Amino acid sequence: MIRFRQIALIFMATTWMAGCVSLDASDEVPSTGNSLANQSISWPTWEQVRRVVLLQDYNTRVVVFGTTLLGCAAGIVGSFTLLRRRALMGDALSHATLPGICIAFLLATKMGYDGKSLSVLLLGATVSGILGMLTILWIRKTTQLKDDAALGAVLSVFFGAGVALLGIVQQVSGGHSAGLEAFIYGKTASMNVADAKTITMAAFGSIGLCLVFFKELKLLCFDEKFAGSRGFPVMFLDILLMMTVVVVTIVGLQAVGLVLMIALLVIPAAAARFWSDEMSNMAWISAGLGMVSGMLGAEFSAVFSRLPSGAMIVLICTAFFAISLIFGSKHGLLIRGLRRVRLNRRIDREHLLRAVYEKLESGQGEVGKGVSFNELMKKRSWSERRLRGSIRREQNAGLVSFEDQYVTLKAPGIAEASRLTRQHRLWELYLITHAEIAPSRVDREADMIEHVLDPDMIAELELLLDRAGQDVPASPHELTDSSVKAGVED
Repeated sequence: MIRFRQIALIFMATTWMAGCVSLDASDEVPSTGNSLANQSISWPTWEQVRRVVLLQDYNTRVVVFGTTLLGCAAGIVGSFTLLRRRALMGDALSHATLPGICIAFLLATKMGYDGKSLSVLLLGATVSGILGMLTILWIRKTTQLKDDAALGAVLSVFFGAGVALLGIVQQVSGGHSAGLEAFIYGKTASMNVADAKTITMAAFGSIGLCLVFFKELKLLCFDEKFAGSRGFPVMFLDILLMMTVVVVTIVGLQAVGLVLMIALLVIPAAAARFWSDEMSNMAWISAGLGMVSGMLGAEFSAVFSRLPSGAMIVLICTAFFAISLIFGSKHGLLIRGLRRVRLNRRIDREHLLRAVYEKLESGQGEVGKGVSFNELMKKRSWSERRLRGSIRREQNAGLVSFEDQYVTLKAPGIAEASRLTRQHRLWELYLITHAEIAPSRVDREADMIEHVLDPDMIAELELLLDRAGQDVPASPHELTDSSVKAGVED
């Protein structure tokens, strides 16, 4: 389960922000600063920036509080959907809400109610979203279609129906001013205290469910069949996860809109994936990135009043994703590049030591001098620069000496070269015997896989070949197929 200290920090931050937001409309003051409702085009002054950063304007406090909680909930829920390989579920569900919003407006107007009521529109969005979720699950369970096909079908069909219904709404009396387009692109600046309360309840409810069923949802994401074999209610957990996605998506329509809602569910979780392989760490990192993205996006929109909040939130998320992509400590490009360099240098070291050992073993080296540089160049298809670099590194490591263009092994180098040659030849014997690789080609084949040989496999090969008493077996690719197999059978 997610560490309580990390969760406590998240909730302390949101509680502090809740204290900054007065839920009483009487606290609202005339906007003398640069609040989110201000649409004037001007470069902000330091005073305006300070007012936004310190949350001195009422409207700014409400919006920042709501978007921060929304980002936190979306980050945690999105980490499960990403590992469940349903990252586009939020996109499909957000698009599936549009026909429900339009139908709710039409029915409320027909029955004499206020069709522009946010509660009525969100109720229609919820019903339509749940219907879309159930449709996706039904297609997945009753047909041979994969998740991506089911998501694409539901997304396109429901959104197409929503666009058609939106055209009908525009023709209804008062429909042109209904403001339904705000649910498509988001209208964060119009968020009020009631919206903040709704987001708060939905966010804490979704986070609470994820924490209570954390172990079960984690097992569902990593191995659905194993969870079912152990008696876990897979269908119930699947529906529970999808319900949290529906809830977060519905409450996020007012903030970022149905088009950009997918960004809050996918980007923070994808960014967190670059920092950790552990589910608990990934979840709280994703929640933290979602929180900061929601807060900074809303504040940037408050400082630069002509910039839409939803788009700014997504751009902040994208910036965090780019940073994580490059500097991520687990799967970032820099750390992966560093690992690749280390792997290449380790492979060069193994090839160099083994080449010198085999040359000396076959008597091709000169007494007192070792193996010449030109002979090593013929041994492998490496460049002169690469070979010299490898010799220099191993010389600094005290494994070889290089004088007068001759390479010889020192005592530590002899021990290491003997071990590496032995492992390589065990792989060659294994490939010839069990993979039916021709002895004349087995050297290169063994080169491709020998670097993953672990101690358990070495011990197994020793028992299989009954060569535990022999330190370094003879090179098998220099023998015939029959002699190798006969030696193994003996």
